[in-house]
Amino acid sequence: MSKGITSKNDDYSAWYNELVTKADLAEHSAVKGCMVIKPYGYSIWEKMQAALDKMFKDTGHSNAYFPLFIPKSFFSKEAAHVEGFATECAVVTHYRLKNDGNGNIIVDEDAKLEEELIVRPTSETIIWNTYRGWIQSYRDLPILVNQWANVVRWEMRTRLFLRTTEFLWQEGHTAHSTAAEAIEETERMLNVYADFAENWMAMPVVKGIKTANERFAGAVETYCIEALMQDGKALQAGTSHFLGQNFAKAFDVKFTSKEGKLDHVWATSWGVSTRLMGALIMAHSDDSGLVLPPKLAPIQVVIVPIYKSDEDLAKITEFADNLHAELKAKGISVKYDDRDTQRPGFKFAEYELKGVPVRIAIGGRDMENGTVEIARRDTKEKQTIAQDGLANRIEALLEDIQTNIYQKALKFRSENITEVNSYEEFKQVLDGKAGFVSAHWDGTPETEKKIKEETKATIRCIPLDNKQEEGVCIYSGQASTQRVLFARAY
Repeated sequence: MSKGITSKNDDYSAWYNELVTKADLAEHSAVKGCMVIKPYGYSIWEKMQAALDKMFKDTGHSNAYFPLFIPKSFFSKEAAHVEGFATECAVVTHYRLKNDGNGNIIVDEDAKLEEELIVRPTSETIIWNTYRGWIQSYRDLPILVNQWANVVRWEMRTRLFLRTTEFLWQEGHTAHSTAAEAIEETERMLNVYADFAENWMAMPVVKGIKTANERFAGAVETYCIEALMQDGKALQAGTSHFLGQNFAKAFDVKFTSKEGKLDHVWATSWGVSTRLMGALIMAHSDDSGLVLPPKLAPIQVVIVPIYKSDEDLAKITEFADNLHAELKAKGISVKYDDRDTQRPGFKFAEYELKGVPVRIAIGGRDMENGTVEIARRDTKEKQTIAQDGLANRIEALLEDIQTNIYQKALKFRSENITEVNSYEEFKQVLDGKAGFVSAHWDGTPETEKKIKEETKATIRCIPLDNKQEEGVCIYSGQASTQRVLFARAY
């Protein structure tokens, strides 16, 4: 334990909450269940957003924006959808306040809305009502649209980034002329999410399909990526939904095919949220603070001068300025911290807490010897190296850190996927080792529900790369043809 953070081995929940606040990522707001994302936390989200946005555009998508408010009548059009979100909806009933004459501000009952509005928990309904005016012919398809937005789901138990009443996300909504094309789109975006999780977040994920019980409300099929956190709990990191023609039928969105036939449009939706910030923290960080993959670190390299005189500082600053320019030319973000209000030791601890991947310390003797001390955040290794060729060394080091963080997380996940063949063994692993539990299931929602009620474990996914394997369900003893991944989850 250091920097006043509870050890994750002692209390993982307290460790996480303290790290989020002490690393200056976010804090609770005056509105219960809502958070303030602070500048350092938001800068990480911006890097995530920029990388994903490029991926979306590279796969042919364009950004748009749809209203925050959704007429309540829209929700009743798709039965499964309204049932799935009804308990989480915030409803706007009035549009004006007034003074009651005694200095109290009250709702003006004369300003009641003719139709109540839902603050969007997700946007399928408002978007498909809009698409009805955009689509008449196969020539209008496909529509490949994404929006970056905030949504509101009235959560009873909240945790910064992982589950808040209001959160930021992106939601893609696409329209297609065939089921095959829509399914291809659903799988494409799942692969985009997996690519981002593994190659940017350095977080290995399992790609799979959700069971009917866990499926998105209104979807025909939900694809997902599932990640494993360091406490052995799973976290759903992204979902991509094949919506079939459900929303097109609900909002009467039809098109005329090349053959002149009138048919309903096929749909997908897909999204990730600021929950990824929680995943990033829990997948890699330690008791000293954040461990950020270089690709998502707002500051990739920090340079800290150690000096006794203004003359020392001037020499170090000249060197730092030149190094800064070389690194910037390579697309590497650098901070030179020459504050005279804090000692070097304080700065070292601060940047360790904030997860800066590479720290460079330069003193007067280093300038005489042509060296620097370089420290990497992921392993905490330090070494003294020559100043010559330093920019190239740092560039290679950042790549190595990115790879090492991923490999460490991959090793952890591999060591925490356990195959079991009985219900007793299943419960022992959940209560002892935790992690993903690979087990046979009879395919029925009833069995899945009973296991969840008894153990709090859910089927995280049916992996896409599953091999067929004869077996019997750990709970019912009925025949099974494949294993699925169970876990307790966030």
